[in-house]
Amino acid sequence: MRDCIIIGGGVMGCLVGLRLRQAGVAVSILERAVPGAEASSAAAGILSPQAEAHHLGDALGLALASRELYPALAAELLELTGVDIGYRRSGVLQVALDEAGQLALGETAARQRALGLGVEALDGTAARELEPGLAATVRAALRFPHDGQLEPRTLTRALAIAARRAGCEILTGRLVHRVRSEAGAVAAVVTDEGELPCARVVVAAGSWSGLIGGLEDVGIDTTTVRPARGQLCELDARTPPLSHVVFGPGGYLVPRPDGRVICGSTLEFVGFDKAVTAGGLSAVLHSALALAPGLATAPVTATWSGLRPWAAGGRLLCGPTAIAGLSLATGHFRNGILLAPVSAELVVDHVLARPPRHVLPAPS
Repeated sequence: MRDCIIIGGGVMGCLVGLRLRQAGVAVSILERAVPGAEASSAAAGILSPQAEAHHLGDALGLALASRELYPALAAELLELTGVDIGYRRSGVLQVALDEAGQLALGETAARQRALGLGVEALDGTAARELEPGLAATVRAALRFPHDGQLEPRTLTRALAIAARRAGCEILTGRLVHRVRSEAGAVAAVVTDEGELPCARVVVAAGSWSGLIGGLEDVGIDTTTVRPARGQLCELDARTPPLSHVVFGPGGYLVPRPDGRVICGSTLEFVGFDKAVTAGGLSAVLHSALALAPGLATAPVTATWSGLRPWAAGGRLLCGPTAIAGLSLATGHFRNGILLAPVSAELVVDHVLARPPRHVLPAPS
């Protein structure tokens, strides 16, 4: 009998596992591949609740709180593992290329100032003075100085190392078929290698959460949680062409200190197909060059895709359920890295029956 089984060994599962183990809970993490092999490692690593506010909706407050947890988490992981996750408060620019976009930026700035958030409005000239690599077609921009970035692949490795060193059991190559319940409470996790009795389960399986049987009564199946493919590519600009992460109308650019630039991303509902396609890559590069034309001569050094867990209605599925002992940590869609620290606190508070530090937005 295990204290708690976590299904999924990505950023979410490993961080929840680390926090539970630090609280004295015996934790087993079941991962179908290797820790962080899926959406966690495929992400761009943008920490930008303000630039993503329109996607976050009612979860903006949680995202802002999660952003503020990252400096301490980065320092903790460096101390525990010696791994630098590349956290930088680089700032983020959201740019407009036409009049409609410029008007939308004005509305965004007004809403965020009303919330007391830091935002700086720039005209096109000021934006290019700040970032000379931006296109001449940039008409206006908003600068969010408190947003930033990190290296997601390094983060996933650091969290897996920290979880193991804290005493978490990480079982790889385990395919979970279902969560078995008895009398409305968790009884066991059924895997391809047999049944594992337990009293508490955390589902952190990302896009694969909907494939786990036994969760239908809490609204988790293949219609409520499904994969949303995002294709990305990496360019090698040698010298960093930008200092800020840049969001435009069709995509984003994430400059790394060593001259790499991550360009993304598509949004496609194509099941569990992780192919990088000609059309997807073309769309990503078209958006990138519209924002920073100087990248046209940069070699393409890598292409990949990730499957992000989209939940019906844009819901964040995090925390308690109607099945005793069952917690969710999925449905984070395009903001899994950003929301990981606050999601871990939500789940841990539920598992340990502690007063919640955060309130999950009610379903709309």
